[in-house]
Amino acid sequence: MRAAFRYLGRGSWLARRDPRVLILVAVLFVFGASQVRDVRQLLVILAAALGYYALAGIPWRSVRLQWIYLLVVVTLFATFNAILTGGQAGSFVGTETHLLLALPLGLTLTAEGLSLAASQVVRYLSFAAVGFPVAYAIAPGDFGVALRRLGLGDRFAVMVDLTIRFIPTLSTEFGETIDAQRVRGFDPLERRGGLRTRLRRLAPIFIPVTVGTLAGAEDTIDAMDLRGFGTGKRVWYRQLAMDKASWVVVAVFVGFLIVATLLNATGLSEHYLLPFLVP
Repeated sequence: MRAAFRYLGRGSWLARRDPRVLILVAVLFVFGASQVRDVRQLLVILAAALGYYALAGIPWRSVRLQWIYLLVVVTLFATFNAILTGGQAGSFVGTETHLLLALPLGLTLTAEGLSLAASQVVRYLSFAAVGFPVAYAIAPGDFGVALRRLGLGDRFAVMVDLTIRFIPTLSTEFGETIDAQRVRGFDPLERRGGLRTRLRRLAPIFIPVTVGTLAGAEDTIDAMDLRGFGTGKRVWYRQLAMDKASWVVVAVFVGFLIVATLLNATGLSEHYLLPFLVP
């Protein structure tokens, strides 16, 4: 596994913090935001998540396509879910809905469905805003040791680290295979022909990419076995230390999780603070 996500946040405020902070924040935020359903509350949470994301200093031009792809996919799935369920999810199951539009095949678009779709889109965008720094603002060599310092075992920490590196490794193998075939006079990404022709032209890529990726994984396993990995206690060269700013960030998100849990458990936000837009 010789590739990793690009270290786009190098030198940023978040990148200078202990890498454990970014991982803990992502976990705490997901558990907290998952308990919030009102889209108005989620918009406030999204604004806070984007503010946190700005601290990572990730250049927009480098992740523009990822954000666009994420927005399109999340919007499509949220829309389909809203249409299929009619907005009857969670505490709304069995309640009266407000029809907005009748669709073919007996499907309907309701006000509750639109509210559900909007809340899902905003929630997952906030997840992405907090998750992107984990991928791009943690030094590639620090992820495994950060997991180990969080109390996970050596085997599990290295396994997760290698799993995260698998995606960029696969992308690297894909690019190298295309370059090798172009040198030999075959361009699998040539725009000539119809859709079926283009897909057929891509077929010769999959076998070498798959074989190359598996061979690389096998080489990694052999290298770890030759170094006696797993036979004794592992000593990590990289040492981590939490500064005051790191503790403050963790404390803020712990407080967010506690508040979100209390509001969800007591129903205070639904009945008193911010009643739902659509009952």
